[in-house]
Amino acid sequence: MNGLYDEFKIALYSVWNRRWLALSVAWGLCLLGWLVVALIPNSYESKARISVETQTILSDKVGVDPRERKKNMERVQETLASTINLEKVVRGTALNQSVSTDRELAGKVEMLRKSIEIKSEKDNLFEIIAKSSASNFSDAQNAVLARDIVQKLIDIFVEENLAGDRDETSQTIKFLDAQLAQREKELQEVEQKRVQFETENLGLLPGIGSVGQRMEAARAELGQIDSQLSQASASLAALNGQLSGTPSSIATPGSGGGGARGQLAQAQATLASARARGWTDSHPDVIAMKNEIAALRQQAAREPAGGGGYGTPNPAYSSLQSMRAERQSSIAALQARKNALQADMAQLASKQTLEPGVAAEMSRINRDHEVLKSQYDKLLTDREQIKLRGQVESETDSVKFQVIDPPSSPRSPAAPNRPLLLVMVLIAGIGGGVGTAFAMGHLQTSYPTAEKLEKASGLPVIGSVSQILTSAQRAITHKKLRLFYATSGALVGVFGMLMVVEFIQRGMVA
Repeated sequence: MNGLYDEFKIALYSVWNRRWLALSVAWGLCLLGWLVVALIPNSYESKARISVETQTILSDKVGVDPRERKKNMERVQETLASTINLEKVVRGTALNQSVSTDRELAGKVEMLRKSIEIKSEKDNLFEIIAKSSASNFSDAQNAVLARDIVQKLIDIFVEENLAGDRDETSQTIKFLDAQLAQREKELQEVEQKRVQFETENLGLLPGIGSVGQRMEAARAELGQIDSQLSQASASLAALNGQLSGTPSSIATPGSGGGGARGQLAQAQATLASARARGWTDSHPDVIAMKNEIAALRQQAAREPAGGGGYGTPNPAYSSLQSMRAERQSSIAALQARKNALQADMAQLASKQTLEPGVAAEMSRINRDHEVLKSQYDKLLTDREQIKLRGQVESETDSVKFQVIDPPSSPRSPAAPNRPLLLVMVLIAGIGGGVGTAFAMGHLQTSYPTAEKLEKASGLPVIGSVSQILTSAQRAITHKKLRLFYATSGALVGVFGMLMVVEFIQRGMVA
């Protein structure tokens, strides 16, 4: 412990013995450092905070989505420091006074880009920070300039979010109107083309009245006509058979009851009437009538010709003839209809080969029409929604801006911290002087104590002689010592004066 204390005293003596060197170095370092600190321009900083609130009452109804609004604000936040916006700041502040060329304007823009900062503290809270350290402005002017820069950025922020959205909505509506007009024109052209194609290819198009459906309908009707022809032919053959067995006239007796021929004619008329009513040969009454007619025929055959009366027209024969004429006309009409259907089917068969191509072309036209119609409807819906959204945003203030903290007016420079730098320079100067003196003491070959000499030479030291000063020498020493203290005090005085000047300048800015 004593050794360390001795070393400390030796070091302190070495520095004290070279105190003028230490003081000179301290003066030099302090003057140089204070000059550098004085040349550093003051930078004044202004801050402001704004709040952005979005209404969500109509968001689900008209599409004012808060998330979309947030994205727009983030976009504006990123583009706020763009060259165009920074040029607006330069033109709207005192920086414009020193701008005369485009090159100078670009330099001011780059300076602003480095000195402004935009931070998002929360989802709806933004902080804008701007610094000003223009060398051609005074401290007071730089303080005002920093505040003006922040205010101009706030104005641009609000303008970009309000006017920007309205301009975007207007441009979008104009674009959609142009697209709607174009789609409407194309839709009308396709509709005219479809009507013309349907008119030119009537009967060949798929759907109601197509060739295939008409062929199927013709085949079904032809089958019905064949069935009706078969029934009519069978009925006509039966009538012909009955007509061949029915006499055209009957004998009328001269007096009293009729002969067998009269009864036979009457029975045949009754049978013809029953068949006309739709009775079949298996009907019991028809079977009885047939048996009666067979017996009467035998009796009529045994009667003498012309005996007992005279001939009259047989009503049964006349009825059968009229029925036969009716059946013949029905058969003729059915046959004519059958021939017409067969001719139509032959013509449709020739057209059926063209139907696939016509159907494909019609499908393509309909598909184009549906695509254009869907696009038109979607554009119309989008335009109405955007128009309503724009009205809501412009008339109900869906976005509200509130300045929480207005741009501050700086009263002291944000950088540099000049008082701290002055203290650090003073400490560094004193430390540099002491260090220089200490280093010089180690570089010289003198020994401060006998122990050091004995240790360095390896020889025993018999003794040492103390320095004895005369009165004149002591007076000179005291005079030099007072000069040293005065010079050291002057160094501290210069430091104090610089501190006072610094605070005076700050007071002048405030």
